[in-house]
Amino acid sequence: MEKLVIRGGRPLSGTVSISGAKNAAVAILPAALMAHGPSVIENLPDIEDVHLLADIFTRMGAHVEFEGESMRVDPNGMVNPRADFSQVSRLRASYYLLGAMLGRFGHAEVALPGGCDIGLRPIDLHIKGMEALGAVTRKEGGILYASAPNGLRGADIYLDFASVGATINIMLAAAQAEGLTEISNAAKEPHVVDVANFLNCLGASVKGAGTDVIRIRGSKHLSGRSYAIIPDQIEAGTYMIAAAAAGGDVVIRNVIPTHLEAVTAKLMEMGFQVTEGDNGSEFFMRVVSDGKRPRSVNIKTLPYPGFPTDLQQPIMSLLARGRGTSEVVENIFEDRYKQVPNLCRMGADISVNGRVATVKGTEELSGCPVAATDLRAGAALVIAGLMARGTTTIDHVEYIDRGYAHIEAKLRSLGADIERLP
Repeated sequence: MEKLVIRGGRPLSGTVSISGAKNAAVAILPAALMAHGPSVIENLPDIEDVHLLADIFTRMGAHVEFEGESMRVDPNGMVNPRADFSQVSRLRASYYLLGAMLGRFGHAEVALPGGCDIGLRPIDLHIKGMEALGAVTRKEGGILYASAPNGLRGADIYLDFASVGATINIMLAAAQAEGLTEISNAAKEPHVVDVANFLNCLGASVKGAGTDVIRIRGSKHLSGRSYAIIPDQIEAGTYMIAAAAAGGDVVIRNVIPTHLEAVTAKLMEMGFQVTEGDNGSEFFMRVVSDGKRPRSVNIKTLPYPGFPTDLQQPIMSLLARGRGTSEVVENIFEDRYKQVPNLCRMGADISVNGRVATVKGTEELSGCPVAATDLRAGAALVIAGLMARGTTTIDHVEYIDRGYAHIEAKLRSLGADIERLP
């Protein structure tokens, strides 16, 4: 167990570089197992979820090598399309192994996934999609068994809601199915597009990613390739919010500005200066803040391109010092306000009624011992600690490490007084 100690009140200044997208990485790495030959996945974030997947792949018989921010995945030695509970208990995205293994081997055994407890995230739509493609599934002893005795065949699949996980999982399975698959009401998130681009590099045909209708023509002859994943929009948004909260002048490098339009709009509405630029080799965002209390605004989380649920918790810390009252509506997950009790311990005035949180801005927050309860709640506490008077100690840093690479080093490079202690 480790903890972060933050001595707040110091403005941030300088430049920080964003890592590869966590949500893309945890889907593209399982997709690499479908290729007949090694793939090299570049621009990977150095986070716990990536290392957990590498361990799972090794136990399945694949050969994995890390070199800097790249992972070489050679699936040719794989003989065991099975991931048991001991391997996936800390990893929500393990369900992508279902679509990847079902497509390659015709059968798969995957323990029901773990990860952050932020509410129900059923895999019913994933199962519906696999069964529409011709798979037979059953749950037993906490394990989902799936097989396609007659092979997978393309189908028309309508998702009851635009689930990112189900969209990607069906894409993975359909990439090796016979014929054409059409997913209607598909998710449009940037990492859905990134997975589609990778599948196309392998030799599949995926069209329409980024719209609500995706068409996949499968191929049994997928070949390994090198591929660099996109920058992490959630990490970028978190540092934008941190810069606004702590005050100062921060440049966030290696970003795709269009992926950040929702958070940019809200920060500007709150009174912060946000600009984007291009230095010739990459895009960047710049956030300038005088450290004063922001204007209060209302937030509603929505599927992309709406305000992302993964940034609801971090931006609530900033709203806690707003000049007035803000209303936050969480439309994606029904239990994603676990940061609230800890923020209230630090002096925030927040009340929750169902999916609606009312945030009455206060003059300042005060540092105290708190504990991360999930990945983005942990990020919210880091931001609160940067703003707060005094010292904030955050336990259960392992949640934060699931999605943020070297967070204390990056913040320290911007001038934050933060350290990691055993």
